[in-house]
Amino acid sequence: MNLQSEISSALKDAMREKNESKLASLRSVLTAIKNKEKEVRRSLEDPEIISLISTQIKQRKESIDHYSKAGREDLAKAEESEMHILQAYMPKELSAEEMSQALDEVISEVGAVSMKDMGKVMKAAMAKLAGRADGRVINEMVREKLSR
Repeated sequence: MNLQSEISSALKDAMREKNESKLASLRSVLTAIKNKEKEVRRSLEDPEIISLISTQIKQRKESIDHYSKAGREDLAKAEESEMHILQAYMPKELSAEEMSQALDEVISEVGAVSMKDMGKVMKAAMAKLAGRADGRVINEMVREKLSR
């Protein structure tokens, strides 16, 4: 079962359960998927769907931050609940040790030796670790490894 059909089936379950928060979250993801499919004129693969979900999660995090600053804890909690629902469809995040090992592999594959190769390493690392690690954390770890 691919990720899109898994989300669709979870949407149907949320409808049966009358879980409004889950329903809203899953609908927004499916809408984003449908819009992207229309844009690229083909069905999306799981990595592309994971990327869309990751974008949705980032949007939720930004909203939580803005709502918290504005003193709207009720809205922040709603966004946080939606974010947790979306995170269930993301692959398991890598530990720092696993990420370090994966980045070492990427650096050796690319043949990077200095900070000048940062772009090549980041491109390969983001492709390999998509959805399993935060881009900012990957960037910091690559900088650390290349500056040695």
